[in-house]
Amino acid sequence: MPVTAERIGPLLCGVGESPVWRAADQAFYWTDIPGKALWRWSPASGAFTHWALPQMAGSIAMRGAGWLLAMEDGLHACGALQAGAPCAPTLLAAVGHAAPGMRFNDGRCDRQGRFLAGTMAMDMSLALPAGRLYRHDAAGMSVLLDDLIVPNGLAFSPDGRTMYLSDSHPSRSTVWAFDYDPDTGVPRNRRSFIAALPAGRPDGAAVDTDGGYWICGNDAGRIYRYTPDGRLDRSLEVPAAKVAMCAFGGADMGTLFVTSIRPPHAAPGALDGAVFALRPGAQGLEETASAG
Repeated sequence: MPVTAERIGPLLCGVGESPVWRAADQAFYWTDIPGKALWRWSPASGAFTHWALPQMAGSIAMRGAGWLLAMEDGLHACGALQAGAPCAPTLLAAVGHAAPGMRFNDGRCDRQGRFLAGTMAMDMSLALPAGRLYRHDAAGMSVLLDDLIVPNGLAFSPDGRTMYLSDSHPSRSTVWAFDYDPDTGVPRNRRSFIAALPAGRPDGAAVDTDGGYWICGNDAGRIYRYTPDGRLDRSLEVPAAKVAMCAFGGADMGTLFVTSIRPPHAAPGALDGAVFALRPGAQGLEETASAG
């Protein structure tokens, strides 16, 4: 039976990224990177709320009752968000970027609550391999990997022992798998997991309870599911070419929420930049909150 992507609300994000389901609120949160906004959608009421941010936030993670935000100059923390009250992030950990004009991009917590996030040059046309994958924990910030252009697709297997990471720059368009040590938070044994998608570039991703890896095919309007052994077994269509990231949520963790990107040349009626919800017949795992 075909799976239909339902558009959620009328908004169009410049770059919709990092959707996170917060079970305590029964709501999805995500960021619009160039819009410098943090969004919330409550499925029960259909209500949308947003908060202005002082910098672009590439990814977010729960932190206590509040949030951790990976922004332009480092990681920031904010308390619980209230409708009508401002979001006032405070700097938690600064980073010294490898080149000018960089920011954080895709990120999430491992199963133990360490926050991992990658950095990239904001001008993708430079193809600058100055991106790094950082880890933040009780000991502070550490660099795990470098020589990345556009790090994306970060996800962890249900047991937390496999880490996935993509580089979505057109010159790479690859997804790697790593053995991940849950005790130390160190990835090892980097290997090719997806050499190339059937169409599009690998962007953000999610993992289901069976270990399936769901990856957004940016420029293809597709969400692909790969089995843990790297076999493609599903391809779902989304009515926006530049799908950016997906995340499971909802009361039964069976809704796949998908954000997308609206390029400057988008046609007036195009749905690029919209957010969507699908019911693919799979269940996801709740995101782990940051322990740092």
